[in-house]
Amino acid sequence: MILVLLTLPIILLMSSTSQATSADRDSMMNEIASGAATTAGDATGKRILARGCDPVMAKRAGAMLKPHLSGATLTSCTDDDDFLEKLSSEKWDVIFFAPGACRYSAAKQPIPGGRSATKGFTLSNYKSLVRSHDKDVPICETTEEREIIPRLRAALGLDRPAEDL
Repeated sequence: MILVLLTLPIILLMSSTSQATSADRDSMMNEIASGAATTAGDATGKRILARGCDPVMAKRAGAMLKPHLSGATLTSCTDDDDFLEKLSSEKWDVIFFAPGACRYSAAKQPIPGGRSATKGFTLSNYKSLVRSHDKDVPICETTEEREIIPRLRAALGLDRPAEDL
């Protein structure tokens, strides 16, 4: 039993990287969909910047999430060059850290896609960086795919208050 507990984070980390199989990604997509309760509300014109670590999942999840986010636009980045450029040059309504990136941080592992300027960054470092650009933007994070939609909807002000993130 101890062996299983010790290997669980490794399995979770592997499933969130480019090493993930199609079946792993299908499972993650099903988990994301399980969090969808409503498409009510209007977030047209609102923009979400997401930092993840798997380009395939970013593309699949982006297409799947759009109708559940009531018109909000999701822009995904899987490396820090892209993320930092977008963060510093544009205004965002929500910053989102995807489950894979959060799991890496929780396991005290480097988040894939880091660069020399962000080498060894944890989620806390990324959040400080976000705050240096916009102290008021909601930051949404989760290690669980099924929490993506409810947390993003809350951050957009569509469901429960953003303070509950």
